Parts: sequence; C-alpha cells; structure tokens
Amino acid sequence: MTTESDVLSIIMGGGRGTRLYPLTKERCKPAVPLAGKYRLVDIPISNCLNSGINRIFLLTQFNTASLHRHIQNTYRFDTFSGGMVEILSAEQTEKGDNWYQGTADAVRQNLHHFADHKHELVLILAGDQLYRMDFRQIIRQHIETGAHVTVAALPLPREKVEGLGLMRVNDDLSIADFAEKPKDPAVIDQLVLSERVQSRLKYASSGEYCLASMGIYVFNRRALIEALNNDMTDFGKEVIPSLLGRAKIFAYIFEGYWEDIGTVRAFFEANLHLTDVVPPFNFFTPDAPIYTHARYLPASKINRCTFDHAIIGDGSIITEAQIKRSVIGIRSMIREGCRLENVVMMGADVYEDERNFRANAESGVPNIGIGQNSVVRNAIIDKGARIGSNVVLDPANKPKDYEGGGLYIRDGVLIVPKNAIIPDNTVF
Repeated sequence: MTTESDVLSIIMGGGRGTRLYPLTKERCKPAVPLAGKYRLVDIPISNCLNSGINRIFLLTQFNTASLHRHIQNTYRFDTFSGGMVEILSAEQTEKGDNWYQGTADAVRQNLHHFADHKHELVLILAGDQLYRMDFRQIIRQHIETGAHVTVAALPLPREKVEGLGLMRVNDDLSIADFAEKPKDPAVIDQLVLSERVQSRLKYASSGEYCLASMGIYVFNRRALIEALNNDMTDFGKEVIPSLLGRAKIFAYIFEGYWEDIGTVRAFFEANLHLTDVVPPFNFFTPDAPIYTHARYLPASKINRCTFDHAIIGDGSIITEAQIKRSVIGIRSMIREGCRLENVVMMGADVYEDERNFRANAESGVPNIGIGQNSVVRNAIIDKGARIGSNVVLDPANKPKDYEGGGLYIRDGVLIVPKNAIIPDNTVF
C-alpha cells in the first residue's frame, strides 16, 4: 500500500504573475503576503504538512529572493524526519538553457532531481490558491480506483465556470472529456454533470453543475514520466487532454472553499472576506493550522481606535484610527486621525527608530506607515509604503486600470506599491 511517505509534492511557483502586478514587481506570486502575516506559498505547504507529506519541491523562476528568505526562515525540519522544502529554480544545463515554458515543462526539467527520492506518487499543486484540503483523501481514492492520474475537481454552477478547465465524468468519476476554459455554450452543455453524479454532491443546490479542474493532480510515478515524454508545456491545456483514452484518469470531487488568487481583484476580495464574522476560509482551525515564519514580534498596540471587521497583524501600533473591513499586516504603523475602509495593508519588514525619524523629517520623507489624518479606501498598501499626513487615496471615479504618480489601479483596486512614497497632502 502506498503511504504518505511514498509521495513527493511539487508546488508550481507560477510565471511572471502579470495579473498580480505590481504586487509581483519585486517578488514571485507564492511570496505575496496574505491575511496579515502569511505568504501565499504557506497554504499549499501547510496542506501538505497537515496531510503527512513533508518532501516538497517548489518550482520557481521569477523574483525568487523574497521567497527563498521566507522558505529558509520558516520550514526547517529535524535531521531524522526526512522532510524538506526545496526550491528548484530554472537553471541552465547541458540539455538546455530555456526557462520553464509552462507547468508541465517545469516538472519535466526537474525529473532528474525527483528521481533521487523514493516515491511512487507525485502530487502537483499550484502556489497561488487559497483552500484547505486533506491530501490523504485524494491519494486514497487514487489508489482505490487504480488510477494513473487523478484530477481534483470543484463542482460549480454552470454560470460560474468561465475561465476554468472543465471535465465530463462517467458515473464512476473516470474522466471522459476535458476542455480547457471553454467559451462555447454548446461545449459547456456537453460537460454538465449527470443527475446521478450531481446527486452525490453534498452542497449542490438545484440547477446544472460542472466540474472545474483545480490544477491539483496526483500522478503515478511512471505515468508522469511517460506523460512528459514529449514537448507539451502545460498540464491543463495539453497533457491531461492527451491522456484521455490512453490512461486511467479519475476526478476527485472537492466541495470545500477554494479560491484562485490569480488576479488583483481575487487577491483583494479573498483577504477582505477573511474579516467576515464567519469567513469562508478559517485560519483558526486547530487541527489543520497554516504555518508561517515565526517572527517573535510583540503583540499589537491599539490606542483609542474604532474597529469594524478587521484583522490586525503582530507588532502593529495603531492610534486613534477608524478601521473598517480591513486586513492590517505585521509592523503596521497607523497614526492619529486615520480612516481605512476596505484596505489590505501588508505592513513592513522593519521598524524605524528615532534616528530614522529625524532623517525622514530632515529629508521630507514620511515615516513608514500612514501619517496623521489620512483616508484610504478600496486599496492594497504593499510593504514598506510611506504615506504622509492628510493624504486621501480612493479609486472611486477613476479608470478600472490606471498607472501614474507612483500609484496603480488594477481591477478597480488602488495599489500603493512596495516602498512607495506618497507625500503629505496628496489627494488621489
């Protein structure tokens, strides 16, 4: 019987992350801060560890320095556990000097690294999704069905499947057809779940449902090697469809919360939803914690403030501020008279001291954080940003996508980029 000790996990670090720009201007997607204190990469890694899988490879190639630091500072295993989180960046070899051309190509280029480790199964994950899954369940089904490949699938109402890879399954959940991001309604009609399969869903309401690929795959070791013995570059677009009729491919139905953090709007809303009284994703689950870097910061200090649905990261100092439906990251400094609404503030990597304050005053540069009497709405404030006093930042009545004055609007969300300087009295 295959066990968790026979499984290697591979996490895809993603491409340039253009849809998350400028959050990915100086970091790769998995390193983007999340929920006040975490990084996106902490989600798939924690799911692996909570599932008993501790041999993890992370494939990256763009802006990896921040991710390297986070992994090295966070995931340290004792000598006897055999666990590791190893980063494999694209590299030049005698066989080629190309960067990863896609998800499948990234795995293909590193097959020789995986061969050095005992394994029977390979679990392939995305590095930019928010969800909690016990991978032991998909592995158990994979073994019981005798599958060569198992694809995790999310049941969604027919009207919500735009932009996702869809599959048609037989009653035993074997995959009969697969279409990558179909737009033709006639094609989607062919992929609607049968009544028998839909009746097995726990949370489906009335109406038509489809199964959408989550970008999570379990491969038998040999099946993966054979599937990549070609020039195909992407799993969803090419490899999985090419295996239909040639390999035993099954769907594993997952009915929990899942969010693809692929765009600025998705990232923004996923963070703000965490402030709900009962959030769709719960970081407070004791038996399946989300791990991150232990920074040993002091508790946050709150002075005469008003909060309405907020998350406050460690080591923050907030004074006489009004904060509504916002996520405040570690080491955030928010000064007197500030008002924040629908804001994701990532905080800072360092504290400033008196020497910094004097130097800032002499040069006219605001201190890290938000100055007095400033108002920020519907915005993401990246790490280390310096927003002066009496500043107003609000994307209302602005173009949905905009760039100018050191600020960005993406998907209708205002972004103050990392280490940006916004002078006193700026109104945007």
